[in-house]
Amino acid sequence: MTISDKSVVLPPIPAKRYFTIGEVSDLCAVKPHVLRYWEQEFTQLKPVKRRGNRRYYQHHEVLLIRKIRELLYEQGFTISGARNRLGEGREAPQDPDAAVRLTAQELQGLRTELLSIRDLLASVSGSGASTGQLDLHA
Repeated sequence: MTISDKSVVLPPIPAKRYFTIGEVSDLCAVKPHVLRYWEQEFTQLKPVKRRGNRRYYQHHEVLLIRKIRELLYEQGFTISGARNRLGEGREAPQDPDAAVRLTAQELQGLRTELLSIRDLLASVSGSGASTGQLDLHA
């Protein structure tokens, strides 16, 4: 199999809870040492480790490995590119409070929308909503 080989048909994933590294290797057409390497490169890939440090992959991880394989082998992404494509590797905001402020802004917008809905309901019903049943003044 070469990187340009796009005709690989992967077998269906059996309905079971855990898969060994050998099973995942067969299901995803990726060698076990490559799977161990990908664990270091993709933080979303965290198989359960049990007795003797044996890895057990869950169904969602098998799907993730297939997606990583597709990005790297079929679409030609680099490890870094695949990581970015999967939503990892984003730089942290320079201002750690920026995410909190954004959330506060979103909440303020929702509060404004709810107040508008309350006022609309009050005008339609004539009372009900304007009697304090919907208290948005926190």
